[in-house]
Formats: sequence, C-alpha cells, structure tokens
Amino acid sequence: MTTIRVRLTLIYSGLFLLSSVVLLVTVNLLLRRTLDTRIARLPPGAVAPPVPGLPGERPSRPPLPELVNDVIGYQWEVTWLTVGALTLVSLVVGRLVAGRMLRPVHRITATAQRLSLSTLHERIALSGPQDELKELADTFDAMLDRLERSVAGQRRFIANASHELRTPLAVQRAAIEIGLPDDIGEIRRTLLLHNRRAENLIDALLVLAQAEHGLDKRSPVALDEVVRLVLAEKVAGGITMTARAEPFVVDGDPVLLNRLVTNLIDNAIRYNHPGGTVEVTLSHGALTVRNTGPDVPEGRFGDLFEPFRRLQTTREQGAGLGLSIVASIAKAHGATVHASPNPGGGLELVVAFTETRA
Repeated sequence: MTTIRVRLTLIYSGLFLLSSVVLLVTVNLLLRRTLDTRIARLPPGAVAPPVPGLPGERPSRPPLPELVNDVIGYQWEVTWLTVGALTLVSLVVGRLVAGRMLRPVHRITATAQRLSLSTLHERIALSGPQDELKELADTFDAMLDRLERSVAGQRRFIANASHELRTPLAVQRAAIEIGLPDDIGEIRRTLLLHNRRAENLIDALLVLAQAEHGLDKRSPVALDEVVRLVLAEKVAGGITMTARAEPFVVDGDPVLLNRLVTNLIDNAIRYNHPGGTVEVTLSHGALTVRNTGPDVPEGRFGDLFEPFRRLQTTREQGAGLGLSIVASIAKAHGATVHASPNPGGGLELVVAFTETRA
C-alpha cells in the first residue's frame, strides 16, 4: 500500500513531466513547421547547392532539407535526454516538497499516538499560515481541551463518590455491629454480609474506573515481591497453593498491580474444587495463574473479562468484576491478558507485560 507522500510525489512528478513533454514536443513541432515554411519560400537557387567546378564555385554544403532534418533529429535527442533528466529531478524534488507539506500531518499523528489520559495536557500548537492543516491542528487541540475537562470532571466525581458512598456504609456497619443485640445473630450476620459486599462492590467499581482512566504516575514496582506479599496474606481455605516468581520490575502503579495479582489469585481460589490447587508463576514478564476447577464452556470465554458476568459453577459468588478489573489494570500497564482452559478443568490466566524492564 503506497503512502500519501509517495502518491503526492507521483502526482507532482507526473504533472511536471506532462507539462514539460507537451512544451518540448510543441516547440519541436513548431520549429520543424517554421523551418519547412521558410525553406519553401526561398528561391530555387538558394535551396540547391552549387555545383563544384562551375563559375562562382563555393564550398559544398548539404541541401537545406537534409540540414533541417539533422537539426530536428538532434533537437529530438536532446528533448528525450532532457525529459529523462527532468524525471529524476522531479521525483527527488517532488518527494522533498511532499514531505515538507506533510510535516504538520506527521506532527499531528505523533501527538495523537503519544497521548494518553495522563498526557492530555499536551497540545499540537501548530504554527504557520491559517490554512487547512492549521485548522485541523487547532480543531484537534480544541477537542483535547474538551476531553481534558471531561476526564478531570470524571476524576473529581470518582473521588467524591468514593467518599460519599463509603462513609454511610461504614456508619451502617458500625450501627449493625454496635446497635444490634447478639440474640439476633443470624440477622446481624446477614446484614454485615450484605454491608461488606456493598463495600467490596464500591471498591471494585472505583478501582475499575481508576484503571480505565490510565496511570497518572509510574514508578518501578518489583512484581515478584507483590506476588509474594499477596500470597502471604491469602487464606487458601483447603486449596493447595504453589508459587515461583522470578525477579521482575514493572513501571507502573504499585496499588493497581497489587490489586491485579490479588484478583487473579482470589479468582483462582473462588472458582475451584474443594482440595484443588492454584499455581502462580512469574517468568520472563508473564504472570501465569492456573487452577483446578470446573470446566468453563468455550462460549463463555468471551464473558470472563466483561463486568458483572459470573460463571454459575462456583461455591461463592462475587460481584463479577474481578477479571474485568484485571483486564483494565493490565491495559493501563501496556500488558495483555489471555485465558485458556486448563487440562482437567479450571483456567490458565496469563498476563504478559510488554512495557517492562527486568
């Protein structure tokens, strides 16, 4: 597929060569016609060459028609050589001119590719005459202004929602724990369970929103240490857990990476058989979590990373946000997530980090 620069070069060169060829051919034809007309008007004696040995003998010369043919033939040779030279020159000059004209477009493209939610403050700020490219760049900058204001508003909303939603739930939990007597233990436990689920759902939604908005700051995070810390805090509940983590450093957010590992391991424990196993491996920038458990229908693999999608084959139901949060955090860190069935039941989840350093 040819680029716009190549197409513009060919158009410039084609138009230049076409006009040059038309000009040179027209000049040659008019020159031939003019010479023929002038020769036809000459007296007969002026056209025929003098005969040697006769009175008034002059040096021999070719007849005028032959001389005209020689001149025109030479003119055509020079014309085609000139056309060949102009072809090379027009291609070089056309490419340079096309590149210069497309330079603002490359600048716009580079800015668009570099932008993320953490760099929305950048602008193209194209200078120069008020032409179509300047208008395009200014329109793009205006769109970035609107997008930056929208993202800032969403972040303020998330921060306010975090406070406004967590506070009444905390008050509610305290009221249940302190205000309800122990003789209604079953009701008390049910209310606390639903309160805890609501808190977990709000936390998950806020983390998901934060991950989908990208990373504001990055710092080196030892992912192997994060894996060991999360495993040390987990209560397997009869599940056998094994781990092997090689040293690996990720440029990202430590809180979000901790949540990514936590969700993967929680998912492997929750979606498992009693007495099953969970295997966690970190090698060459790929975090792999395998578990035993029920078979996942092939048609459900597309639902694993969708919010509020649950598999109806588990002992304990979550909010359906665990793996969608994993996918969002991975995307924010330039990583990819892949799920495949584990032989014998269960899943193998692989998070492959591409923008990392060991």
